[in-house]
Amino acid sequence: MAELTHLDEHGHARMVDVGGKSATARVAVATGRIRMSPEALAAVRNADAPKGDVLAAARIAGIMAAKRTGELIPLCHPLALDAVGVAFAFDDDAIRVDATASLTGKTGVEMEAMTAVSVALLTIYDMAKAIDKAMVIEGVRLLSKRGGKSGEWRAPE
Repeated sequence: MAELTHLDEHGHARMVDVGGKSATARVAVATGRIRMSPEALAAVRNADAPKGDVLAAARIAGIMAAKRTGELIPLCHPLALDAVGVAFAFDDDAIRVDATASLTGKTGVEMEAMTAVSVALLTIYDMAKAIDKAMVIEGVRLLSKRGGKSGEWRAPE
């Protein structure tokens, strides 16, 4: 079993000391989906939802959330991100959100990418809930990461 790095020798939570690590280029990509009714999907696609342009708001919310991950998730380091991108794709009954976070630093950006996806999805829900309160957020996960001691990783298909 892997060592639990966020616990000290007494089993108490701690923030991992990354001071001795080398800075490397790091990138993480995450994804998630929100299933919704055809009416809600059409309103989002056509930027015709009651609250306005859903995807524009969700993109900004995702980027802002990635930048604040260290304030939201206990024991995450606050990171000076180099870039965050949030993209959308329409499926038959859903919108897929993909986020990419990157930096040159001493710790990874997986949590920042997944936080960007999560908050973008929640923003879509908030912006479209007047049309469909039964929307379902699902499948938030890490797709890939690169950099650091563990190198490159890709999610199994």
